[in-house]
Amino acid sequence: MNQPFRILIVDDHAHAREGIREIVQVYDDFEVVGEAKDGKEAIQLTDELMPDLILMDINMPEMDGLEATRIIKNKYPYVKIVMITVSDEVTDLFESLKKGAQGYLLKNLHPSTWYDYLRAFAHDEVPMSKDLATQILQEFNTSNKPQANATTPLSQREQEVLQWVAKGDSNKDISITLNISEYTVKNHLKNIMQKLHLENRVQLTRYAYEQGLIRPNK
Repeated sequence: MNQPFRILIVDDHAHAREGIREIVQVYDDFEVVGEAKDGKEAIQLTDELMPDLILMDINMPEMDGLEATRIIKNKYPYVKIVMITVSDEVTDLFESLKKGAQGYLLKNLHPSTWYDYLRAFAHDEVPMSKDLATQILQEFNTSNKPQANATTPLSQREQEVLQWVAKGDSNKDISITLNISEYTVKNHLKNIMQKLHLENRVQLTRYAYEQGLIRPNK
């Protein structure tokens, strides 16, 4: 049996931490190794415990989840961070993803859905929602211009995979669209991230836009 994913829970409300812990500890492939009440404590416990996955609240006193995410990802880029929030407000979620978070979960999701989401996050398989992908592209459209005649180290197939990632498609959707296996899609994504030195789908979406591979409303 593989070692369980070590999880750090970060939330300023004790009852929220307890609720998240009760959801997560049901599953053998997750182990809660610590809890923090704010961003500063999250950084400290990350140093001490070296978790694989951090469930991070956004709005907290002392230091919020956005700043904590930025600091932790700069220091430990391999640690996965999932934002846990009661709202799907795009601005906060977008900022957290730009700072390196792998994704987000809404606190009001039914507990039975958490397992699949967390396993997918742990394995880098969760796509952005279509709405979030659209919002990201709209923001880039108002503040950036695609590079003219930009060059890319990606192969033609990798560019095709990247285009669908930027539109919010899942690995499974991409495999069906391109008529390749889901395993092949995962390998393409791994190669793309290594070539570009990027960590998540938001960063990939930005790259796709800046390289002129995709446009808003396309």
